[in-house]
Amino acid sequence: MAYFKLGTGINVSHWLSQSENRGEIRARQITETDFETIAAMGFEHVRLPIDEEQFYDENLNRYDDAFELLEKAIEWTLENNMNIVVDLHITRAHYFLTEHENTLFSDPAAQQHMIDMWKDLQKFLQKYPTNRLAYELLNEAVAPTHEALNDLEARLISAIREQEPERFIIVGSNWQQSVVTMQYLQVPKNDKNLIVSFHYYNPLFITHYGAWWTPMKDYKDKVEYPGVFAPPAAFYDKLDYKIVNQFKSDEGIWNKEYLLKQIQPCIDKANELGLQLYCGEFGAYPYYLDKEPRLNWYRDVCAIFREHNIANAHWCYKGDFPIVDDDLQPNEIPEILLGK
Repeated sequence: MAYFKLGTGINVSHWLSQSENRGEIRARQITETDFETIAAMGFEHVRLPIDEEQFYDENLNRYDDAFELLEKAIEWTLENNMNIVVDLHITRAHYFLTEHENTLFSDPAAQQHMIDMWKDLQKFLQKYPTNRLAYELLNEAVAPTHEALNDLEARLISAIREQEPERFIIVGSNWQQSVVTMQYLQVPKNDKNLIVSFHYYNPLFITHYGAWWTPMKDYKDKVEYPGVFAPPAAFYDKLDYKIVNQFKSDEGIWNKEYLLKQIQPCIDKANELGLQLYCGEFGAYPYYLDKEPRLNWYRDVCAIFREHNIANAHWCYKGDFPIVDDDLQPNEIPEILLGK
């Protein structure tokens, strides 16, 4: 079976994606030194999120400065003996945060636009070896039905295969590449150059404790991992019902065995399809939660990845879940990620 080596990697985020920086500020934000630092720590690949609005105008005319940075990022990755995943993270018609209005799955023109965009990206990327660079079609899709996502991914794969039958393509399941929707993922038969991807941030009371953009921002009680999560009943009285549901879904006993139980459907799906399994994002917000439960969670998740041969990429390098400080010195996370 064909194979694209992923191993343990890192997301270089909030640079060519989810950032307002442009011009010299953007060019200085991530440099060759960063890729050398990532390689020196021992990572085997980089997942590089990119956003449509940074690379194209609405008529798919390229912004040359962004493509120049993309080319540098790829070259710096390959020169440092790492592989790279180019991840189409956000498009004008699709943003993975569910409160945004997405038109990708309701507008046929938006779908054709995305196919055309990938065919143009392909023209730029296809010069790179198929065993060193892979394409990720769409980050954390939020489709109205699983069939709608499966159909669009099949169309995208077919379009790319016209020129590149050997290129590795990463596909994920619906509702933000969740473990609970992996069972509904369908891929073209007999295409062994696909990689199945999921993301894992469970439970949110550990991974997003204090994170300002989530329901966890207002939760102040002490939590443990491994342990039991059961917020006091009076706490729920203060919350919107949608947030209450999020907290209640996390109630219970959390430990390594339960994490594996959640991830098992992804392992089963990859085995069923005979494809490599990849956790393209996971991580824990480091600023408010006590260190011990956070690091315990990392140790269990990474142990599961190693024990079940799951390639993975931590979210992220310098962004909201950083593994280095301002001087590019590693914190305690890289050693856990790399099993050192």
